[in-house]
Amino acid sequence: MTTAAVRRPGRARVASPRAVSPRPYQNYVYAYPHKTAYRRLTGRPALASLWAAEPKDALSLYLHIPFCETRCGFCNLFTRIGAPDGLTGAYLDALDRQATAVREALGQDGPVRFATAAFGGGTPTFLTAGELDRLCDIAERRMGADLRAVPLSVEASPATATADRLEVLAARGATRLSLGVQSFDDTEARAAVRPQRRADVEAALGRVRDARIPVLNIDLIYGIDGQTERSWLRSLDAALAWRPEELYLYPLYVRPLTGLGRRSNAPAAPADRDWDEQRLRLYRLGRDHLLDHGYEQRSMRMFRRADAPPQGADDYACQTDGMIGLGCGARSYTSGLHYSFDYAVGMHEIRGIIDDYVSRPAADFAHAEYGRRIDTGEARRRHLLQSLLQADGLRCDDYEKRFGARPEEHFAAELDRFAALGWLAESPEETESVQQSETTENAEPRTLRLSPPRTLRLSPEGLAYSDAIGPELFSPAVRAAMAAYERK
Repeated sequence: MTTAAVRRPGRARVASPRAVSPRPYQNYVYAYPHKTAYRRLTGRPALASLWAAEPKDALSLYLHIPFCETRCGFCNLFTRIGAPDGLTGAYLDALDRQATAVREALGQDGPVRFATAAFGGGTPTFLTAGELDRLCDIAERRMGADLRAVPLSVEASPATATADRLEVLAARGATRLSLGVQSFDDTEARAAVRPQRRADVEAALGRVRDARIPVLNIDLIYGIDGQTERSWLRSLDAALAWRPEELYLYPLYVRPLTGLGRRSNAPAAPADRDWDEQRLRLYRLGRDHLLDHGYEQRSMRMFRRADAPPQGADDYACQTDGMIGLGCGARSYTSGLHYSFDYAVGMHEIRGIIDDYVSRPAADFAHAEYGRRIDTGEARRRHLLQSLLQADGLRCDDYEKRFGARPEEHFAAELDRFAALGWLAESPEETESVQQSETTENAEPRTLRLSPPRTLRLSPEGLAYSDAIGPELFSPAVRAAMAAYERK
């Protein structure tokens, strides 16, 4: 990819008078297709056959820990609150059995190498220091990942980022620690149903810095009830005081079956529009503030300090083909199938899925049970979507090499619409490579033409509307599957 980090909002295409912007906050697309499009697979395909023809020399490894000390009001991730005595140990036992079965399925015929690793959740640091050590052993001894030789990212919460846990992670090779802070304002934290005190957050950040893990990421949320521009800037400045190598700025969503979703009535459309405007205003304020403080924008959410040490591929790399996910909430990706275990948001259903996972014999882990087949059309959409939502954009020659045509040949209508809305970048580098035919008052914009090759990028306004652009690229089949999913 070419380097094209966003430093300052620049010139964008002028939207056609006929183009009407959709709602900016529709769906956070961190993986495509979403798990709600997965279904039970016919015949429980064997992992050995699924991975037989796949490249295995640069895999990503993801281990999922589905436990948290509390559940935030906005969270719809696969996680449960707390764990009865013995459950985390039983979960690690099952994870060990799964890792053994998966590594055997990968075969011994060719090289099996992991290029990146991550522990997510849930909250991986819900585990004790000794359990974290065992988690690393599973990754290394069962899967063969060299955690000290590859980027290893770990998610944590302020309450669980204790010195003994951080010491284990640093010793085992963690290169990035992501701390879910969300807000440095205690009142805002309570409004997001995240009970914490700023003093405890600051103490946790101090422990992370003392552990000397190379990259600190801080997650913050905008759009919280009662949040103002002034309080948002205070949270940003409190985070900047720690000079984090990365910052993620997330818009608040209120989703079904979450704590906030259960306590909220569906707001009227004008109120929704007002909230959209509030979030867009806070997003732009936060973006500009970070750019002014020496950060580069890598996606709508991700900002990296310009002098931060290299951390390998950007945040979407772990969602590419060739990912092995271990744990009952993890996804795995081959070129032709995405698969996982069953998915739920409700606490009762999550507990049932975890209980089923820990009781499984090793043989059960040698098969895929839930998932979605990925044909060529879906692979094209996924490649376009995941590349376009990054600041670097889509290298059109890479796309053509993989799929045999230019992206505008496959996605003419979508790219024309994005151009008409001012969502595609226009810069001196691209003036000659991106051309839009003139429109008249009574004519629709004509087909977008990209001269070979160059980079298709979002404008600053396009990045702001990433959560609208992603869903617009979903296929009709995936939309239908997601709509038919029965929430549980």
